[in-house]
Amino acid sequence: MTRYGMVIGLKPEAERKYKEYHAAVWPGVVDMIRQCNIRNYSIYLKDGMLYSYCEYHGDNFAADMAKLAADPVTQKWWAIMEPMQSPVPNRKKGEWWANMEEVFHMD
Repeated sequence: MTRYGMVIGLKPEAERKYKEYHAAVWPGVVDMIRQCNIRNYSIYLKDGMLYSYCEYHGDNFAADMAKLAADPVTQKWWAIMEPMQSPVPNRKKGEWWANMEEVFHMD
């Protein structure tokens, strides 16, 4: 299992709508996330920044993320979410959500 932490900005005018959507995430989105071996997935909001945490239980992260990105329901969800988000300027090329470095973990 690999843990991932990511960060992205949330536009202030989108906060209410973003929370509404995530209070009732589409079942097809959740199902595809599970099919792509993601578990224990959370998103936190603080001062206009979204922080996500998830655990990957597969053996080919790139292939699973490609499968997720190719899913039509996920694409529709992302088309709604992405205009609400504001990627951090120092993200790596190809990232939307910027990956964070884990510096401490305790079980």
